[in-house]
Amino acid sequence: MDQKIESYLKNQAKEIRKLTIEEIATLGTGHIGGAMSVVDLLALLYFHRMKVDPAQPCWEDRDQLVVSKGHSGPAVYATLALKGFFPKDWLFTLNKGGTKLPSHCDRNLTPGIDMTTGSLGQGFSAAIGIALGLRMDKKASTVYTIIGDGESNEGQIWEGALFAGVQKLSNLVAFTDYNKQQLDGFIKDILPMEDLAAKWAAFNWFTQEVDGHDIAALDNAIEKALAQKEKPSMIVMNTIKGKGCNFAEGIEKNHSMVFDMEKAREAIAALEQGE
Repeated sequence: MDQKIESYLKNQAKEIRKLTIEEIATLGTGHIGGAMSVVDLLALLYFHRMKVDPAQPCWEDRDQLVVSKGHSGPAVYATLALKGFFPKDWLFTLNKGGTKLPSHCDRNLTPGIDMTTGSLGQGFSAAIGIALGLRMDKKASTVYTIIGDGESNEGQIWEGALFAGVQKLSNLVAFTDYNKQQLDGFIKDILPMEDLAAKWAAFNWFTQEVDGHDIAALDNAIEKALAQKEKPSMIVMNTIKGKGCNFAEGIEKNHSMVFDMEKAREAIAALEQGE
């Protein structure tokens, strides 16, 4: 990846993180941990990789993203607002009465959301169905989807994995946000998922494992995924839950947190200073 592009994308990721922190603080509570861990990927997809048009959110030939771990909605909304799908001031209505930005992603309310998600496992199945439909319609678009490591406890994930592997859906590129944590604690203490990459390979997926906060490495993995035409792709991203938010990063109880605007401003200031 060109260094200028990488620098630009890192800056976009920082802006998304700042907006996400402020957005959740306006409500006073929200899913900060799992939102922050996927920000670098969102910046890469929306500002470099995905074929989308904010003026035509339902453009037939667009690439699509299904965020199956729908509680990452606040980060997705911040990304869409920064991209120009809707005004930034919508962010400060998050999960309030009359909002178009509910806690979990909803395609019926929010421009740019390709699938309603939140019931873990179901969004992944929808992404597989979209990819299959696009192939049947002979569309050249790519479907991207993000699942969580805790979400990977769901049997529906592995039913979908088996089906997509058999169907050889090479127009499907999936990511596991492997931040090693879920709602109730650490993955290793609840239901260990190692070796995730080996599991996906066994289901006939083209599988890679990368640092999920290294934008250049992520981009290289996507390039390899798109180049092969025989299998669906899974990119296991090693991430840190709460990445970039100084009061949430790496702590145990960071799935959903209560915090106010003062705390948010402190976190944003630390982020701007590179702390």
